[in-house]
Amino acid sequence: MSQASNKLKWCLNKAKKELEETGLHRGLIKGNPDKDVAEKHIAKAEHNLNAALYLDEGGYSDWSTSAFFYCLYHCFLAILRKYGYESRNQECTLAVIELLIEEGTIAIDHKFLDALKITKIKEVDHSVIKIREDFQYGVEIAFKERNEFDELTKMCKELIDITREIIHEK
Repeated sequence: MSQASNKLKWCLNKAKKELEETGLHRGLIKGNPDKDVAEKHIAKAEHNLNAALYLDEGGYSDWSTSAFFYCLYHCFLAILRKYGYESRNQECTLAVIELLIEEGTIAIDHKFLDALKITKIKEVDHSVIKIREDFQYGVEIAFKERNEFDELTKMCKELIDITREIIHEK
């Protein structure tokens, strides 16, 4: 059993236990696919991308990083809903995406997964989480390098397009 499938099992069990105890969950539940909700997640991803661009135009590019993060994340949530999953946990969301890639169900470059992971790998220079945390907990108020902002914009647009294709596949 792969690491992603082990994580998926843990996430499903976590949600089940929490639902029994509190009626709420911070894990993953499996239900019916819901294309309408998937479409709403794509709309939310686009909304977050537009917010990132708007914040940048207003001189608040440090806040754009959170909008970039949630743009990418809502794309993954859209994919999960297509396959009948509801996630309330970032690690669980990434585990499902990883498993869908492993199974050959979807084709997404790992750079999108890496962008949402906390990593110590020096080759991964596009971690939205790292950039977001640098801005949230640091003192910088703008991107020092415009190309970093532009790369995140491009990444968001690319994943939105890929997600839309996945959602509309039969």
